Amino acid sequence: MATAKTDISIRDLVQMVESGELRLPEMQRRYVWRAPRVRDLFDSLYRGYPSGSILVWETDKEQPTRDLSVDQSRSPFSGHKLLLDGQQRLTSLSAVLRGEPVTVKGRRRPIDILFNLEHPDSLLEFTEVDEDSDDGELDDLEGEDLQDLSLPERLRNLTFVVASRALAQQPNWVSVTEVFATDSDQAILKKAGVTSLDDERYDKYAQRLQKLRSVKSYMYPVNVLSRDLSYEEVAEIFVRVNSLGVKLRGSDLALAQITARWPDSLKLFEEFQEECEENYMTLDLGLLVRCLVVFATGQSKFSRVATLSAEKLQEGWEQAKEGIRFSINFFRANADIEDETLLSSPMFFIVIAYYSQFKNENLSPEDVRLLKYWLYVASARGRFSRGSTETLLDADLRVIRNDGGPAALLETLRQQFGRLNFEPSDFAGRNFRSPLFSLVFLALRNQGATDWETGIGISTGLQGRQHKIQFHHIFPKALVKSQYERREVNEIANLAFISGRTNRRIGKKEPSAYLRDIIEKQGAEALKKQGVTDDPALHTVENYREFLKARRATLCQMVNDFLDRTREE
Repeated sequence: MATAKTDISIRDLVQMVESGELRLPEMQRRYVWRAPRVRDLFDSLYRGYPSGSILVWETDKEQPTRDLSVDQSRSPFSGHKLLLDGQQRLTSLSAVLRGEPVTVKGRRRPIDILFNLEHPDSLLEFTEVDEDSDDGELDDLEGEDLQDLSLPERLRNLTFVVASRALAQQPNWVSVTEVFATDSDQAILKKAGVTSLDDERYDKYAQRLQKLRSVKSYMYPVNVLSRDLSYEEVAEIFVRVNSLGVKLRGSDLALAQITARWPDSLKLFEEFQEECEENYMTLDLGLLVRCLVVFATGQSKFSRVATLSAEKLQEGWEQAKEGIRFSINFFRANADIEDETLLSSPMFFIVIAYYSQFKNENLSPEDVRLLKYWLYVASARGRFSRGSTETLLDADLRVIRNDGGPAALLETLRQQFGRLNFEPSDFAGRNFRSPLFSLVFLALRNQGATDWETGIGISTGLQGRQHKIQFHHIFPKALVKSQYERREVNEIANLAFISGRTNRRIGKKEPSAYLRDIIEKQGAEALKKQGVTDDPALHTVENYREFLKARRATLCQMVNDFLDRTREE
């Protein structure tokens, strides 16, 4: 029989992780869960909901393995139990129960989840609360301020939340890690203000703490693959199991097949990832795998991986590396794109890489000029977000193989969107999540836009948190949210690029006041370079829609001028 079944408690599984008895095969992806997913896991376990199963392979043979993303000892045993399914859950549980940080993208970060001793008896559905998000940082485009949230009402109905400094100081919110660190309730109850057995909260809190600790006794069904299976057979099982559950991306399943044919290849991919990171480009492992497939097969679909030999994979990888290096250099040196957040899709790395190698890195000045123009327009238009990514990418690869060049890529783009230039209507209702937002940033930076206080040019590469560029609501939300629609409040036309320090100093001041100060200290040119009118009549709340209309037209003109200069330089 190839598989045995047993039940193992979370307590024992975490111990197996800590001791190094349970490790990862090379085919496994890295830990990717964010803290809200960990919170949801504890919420489910606390309620007693089913939480899936674990798949393990026992082997006595030496196999390419890797550590989980939490600290592990080296197992003294010759054999290994390799974790095929359940890495995200067990890593999360180990991190919280042991109080160990996880390593994500080379950084060690704790996962701190808080438990509400005063949660409703009915255990209402959770609602995500992110108290620590920053407002408008370019490297965290999900950040928004919290003035629209009524936290006290929402928090009372939650059982678990991702920790914040403010909540951690509240007496009824306790660290899940601290609860598991001791069997005694005394210190926890004292912090919660319960100092006597006569306190009516004593029994309720004690029972809830005990229920939380009982999570360690939760029994996971564990399926164990036998020792006589080969690595190739196990890789096939891994692919099938995860395909059925749609738990992994296509790139993760392709990676499993690649490592089965090419042992220790994962280390090479991760070393190249680190090389890219040193050049300020954070590239997902899945992108590198897809790029390898493109160079090995001439198309982007992962289904062809199963037919590739180790030699073909290695040849494709060498070409992919050179292509990606060219892309990074092209983005930074030619297109002034300092990091990947300014692109609407990572697929642009592959297109530029493929074209560079097709041309043997021998590009004419016209090639460079039109390729850069195509990149700007395609990214701002959302080339790879309007249909199947693979279909669109393969279409661009075919254009390149047919020696069409950037001009042909532009024609494909024109057929997709109808026109390449922009109109003021394209800006209406678009916010910082729109792919057009990054093009506005590039156009303003090219125009010489500076921070409104320090005079330092805007850039994603500025050093120090005080100087880090954020997007700023010219008309603060607090002033306009009650009179105008949300989509108007968050429009690109209401956003400027300034440092975090300047953003905080402006705060919720009215534009009619602080813009006048900027003109006096920095000159009207400081506003003009950000596409902001110096007409005081448009700096009032009652004329907000007129302000948006005027700035849409200005930004549109600045973007089109920037693109025209790019195409004609």
